[in-house]
Amino acid sequence: MMSGNWIAFAGLRSVAAGPAARVAAELRERGQSGGAETILVFDESGAQVELDLRGSVAEVVARLGASQEPGAPQGPGGSATARAPGRPRLGVIAREVTLLPRHWEWLSDQPGGASVALRKLVEEARRTRGESERVRRAQENAYRFMRAIAGDLAGFEEASRALFARDRAKFAAQTETWPPDVRAYALGLASDAFPAAAE
Repeated sequence: MMSGNWIAFAGLRSVAAGPAARVAAELRERGQSGGAETILVFDESGAQVELDLRGSVAEVVARLGASQEPGAPQGPGGSATARAPGRPRLGVIAREVTLLPRHWEWLSDQPGGASVALRKLVEEARRTRGESERVRRAQENAYRFMRAIAGDLAGFEEASRALFARDRAKFAAQTETWPPDVRAYALGLASDAFPAAAE
């Protein structure tokens, strides 16, 4: 994924952070200058990124091309395909939806048709479930990152329990001895998982 910010760790120390293309370029330059340590790269969701650092800096960055942008039309096997007709200026993306006949009947009876009704349903769900979705996403993102880089660190199991219990104080206490860069990134990813601090 080209968009968003990445962070790269050499062992348990952050060595690059920022826009994806900049991180990729910095890592390639680091490799050219003889850095032989194992590098782990993570995106904003805490997912580990596999990065091909072969070739020049320009080639490394070029491989992150626009065809990997989120929302880019994908064909079988993930290959980019031509954009389907629609409303590209509005950001509308045409995708297949599979429903039972009774669902299609209900949608066709709605004002504006199926597309309008589906958009309204999605927006309503986002409004009513926004907080729980935000918490769930933060928990998953933080745990994904923690499992990949901090699974062997002291307090990992208890920190994970605190994350899913939404216990900010316990999470902070269990990660206190972690390397500063790992702890800071885990806390950042987890921040939305915890109740807002009382003012």
